[in-house]
Amino acid sequence: MHPGPVPALAALCLLALPVAAAAYFGLTGREVLTPFPGQGTLMAPAQGGAHLKQCDLLKLSRRQKQLCRREPGLAETLQDAAHLSLLECQFQFQHERWNCSLEGRTGLLKRGFKETAFLYAVSSAALTHTLARACSAGRMERCTCDDSPGLQSRQAWQWGVCGDNLKYSTKFLSNFLGPKRGSKDLRARADAHNTHVGIKAVKSGLRTTCKCHGVSGSCAVRTCWKQLSQFRETGQVLKLRYNSAVKVSSATNEALGRLELWAPVRPGIPAKGLAPRPGDLVYMEDSPSFCRPSKYSPGTAGRVCSREASCSSLCCGRGYDTQSRLVAFSCHCQVQWCCYVECQQCVQEELVYTCKH
Repeated sequence: MHPGPVPALAALCLLALPVAAAAYFGLTGREVLTPFPGQGTLMAPAQGGAHLKQCDLLKLSRRQKQLCRREPGLAETLQDAAHLSLLECQFQFQHERWNCSLEGRTGLLKRGFKETAFLYAVSSAALTHTLARACSAGRMERCTCDDSPGLQSRQAWQWGVCGDNLKYSTKFLSNFLGPKRGSKDLRARADAHNTHVGIKAVKSGLRTTCKCHGVSGSCAVRTCWKQLSQFRETGQVLKLRYNSAVKVSSATNEALGRLELWAPVRPGIPAKGLAPRPGDLVYMEDSPSFCRPSKYSPGTAGRVCSREASCSSLCCGRGYDTQSRLVAFSCHCQVQWCCYVECQQCVQEELVYTCKH
């Protein structure tokens, strides 16, 4: 398959490249996901020229930049979504040959690999999640809390029960991505399918949370609102979808006169059920090995591995080097009167395994 142009959602996948390359190349994937500045707090979006300048600096299409300029607070939200998707992707693939490196991402997005499918899904999921949270945190000018019956936004913020506005975020995302490319483009249909898998994964994590109000914590009055699960749960769902991704080709639907995705018959499923399921990630090309440096990844040389769990696969049969290092850690901790813990510093030797070049 020949590489095609990078479609709309790829802009989000690439946002992290200019603003985060130096900061994120050193990630191990073991970092804990933490909110980005402003997330979860009531914060006024950038106004005037500052907001417009932020939009112009982002890697967006002309139409997307126009939408960004009309939506104060969107530029920061897009950056947060790009960072969130990158962190989660690197966490989910930290022990695999492709570890969601920024290096090679542009080339990867022009192909139809399983990894491409995951990038589209995790990017759309991160944008859906972050936008819904930004609305409920008061960071977006044109949206607010979810439509909880009988609960005004001002009252919701005061009580701390402002629901995540998933309805607005999914509607905005559909407009932001714009019209789909022609129905005769197989990769466009696959990209759109994988994008919706990501959105669907976020929707499946929407929960109803309730808070009691009353004397001495009684539940005389109960307020309920919609809240998204932690993005780590969404990432785990998408990783499972990646592991069971379905290879597809194309077939023309005679009744509708358009191209449809076609998947091989799965055991136990009638032959007429050839379309991939809505929750399946789909891909068209077998992935490269990612063992050696290429235009899709930096390879696995020098990667830290676990001798028992991952060195054999991660090092691609080249073997691994063993080094020892001294690691300092707190030990023999004791609680001192009244209010602090006193620890000693201990040192132990640790073996580190890295893949050979």
